[in-house]
Amino acid sequence: MKKISFIFGTRPEAIKLCPLILAMREEPDFQPHVCVTAQHRVMLDQVLAVFAVKPDVDLNLMEPNQTLAGLTAKSIIAINHYLSEYKPDIVIVQGDTTTVFCAALAAFYHKIPIGHVEAGLRTGNKYAPFPEEINRKLATHIADYHFAPTNLSRENLLHEGILEEKIFVTGNPVIDALHYAVEKIKRDHPHVPGLPTELMDDSTTCPLVLITGHRRENFGDGFANICQAIIELSERFSEVAFVYPVHLNPNVRKPVFEILSGRENIYLIEPLGYLPFVALMNRSTLVLTDSGGVQEEAPSLGKPVLVMRDTTERPEAVTAGTVRLTGTDKDAIVDNVVTLLSDEQVYNAMARAVNPYGDGKACQRIVAAMRGLGCLP
Repeated sequence: MKKISFIFGTRPEAIKLCPLILAMREEPDFQPHVCVTAQHRVMLDQVLAVFAVKPDVDLNLMEPNQTLAGLTAKSIIAINHYLSEYKPDIVIVQGDTTTVFCAALAAFYHKIPIGHVEAGLRTGNKYAPFPEEINRKLATHIADYHFAPTNLSRENLLHEGILEEKIFVTGNPVIDALHYAVEKIKRDHPHVPGLPTELMDDSTTCPLVLITGHRRENFGDGFANICQAIIELSERFSEVAFVYPVHLNPNVRKPVFEILSGRENIYLIEPLGYLPFVALMNRSTLVLTDSGGVQEEAPSLGKPVLVMRDTTERPEAVTAGTVRLTGTDKDAIVDNVVTLLSDEQVYNAMARAVNPYGDGKACQRIVAAMRGLGCLP
């Protein structure tokens, strides 16, 4: 039996890795072991609870207002100690967080093979997203096995010199997680704290714009522009509910609450657990976001996505027509939302486009790929 360490620390990593952990538990030849850094403490724990995944090791590295350098140094030391104790046969990481880079580097120091889930995403700009673009590029050149979500991601890896036989196109496990979540909310519709009950009622016809934002590169003027756009939209569409679960980062909360508080049809609510968030996304008319995962999830629910970034590492969605880039330009945000809320033809073209990120069977493909690797049975 081969020992497989899953090392992660944030909510998005947990969403994408928990379905894979559950799939591994069904395999008699695999012994999955979960180590979390808790880079996102509360939000991480919420996702773990949904999937009934309990960490075997919790490094609990989160501190208020910690710097990237401080988190990186602490993470490498803590993960190095964990690997020295547990001695796994392979380490699995996902995506592009600081935890991913640190876990990959620490595993390399121990000469432990590394599998990278969601490998090959690129914007070509090392500062956008920051620090994720560099984290994932560094992880690529440390990792041994690359589980790419799309053929474009595969091409990116080949262009950087990764051997073809080390790349496996699997789809993105975020869609596996979404299917799992949708089935759960069908059976037990979750309450969304902070919203009037009638706003989430199935019979409600009120349009709802879901907003999320947290990217470091949008701190400052970017978030101020986003908020001004939301104010203008809320005034033009008084019948539309604008719902914003506000990220815990003070650099997000300060401008959002200062600018948007007190507006009748703007609902500023606390960050949501995974199931309430999926329920809210499913209820929404469209999504305004700077998130990566939401770009992948919302199209599976038939929701157009406007991405408040200048670049995206997920251009497949733009090509497919499920996503548009607006940047943080106030006028661009307003114009695109106005079009989607006013033009049924444009809305339907985005809502009905095919999601390029998979069919919910990514975990099956990753397990199959790992069975074919020399380091596993």
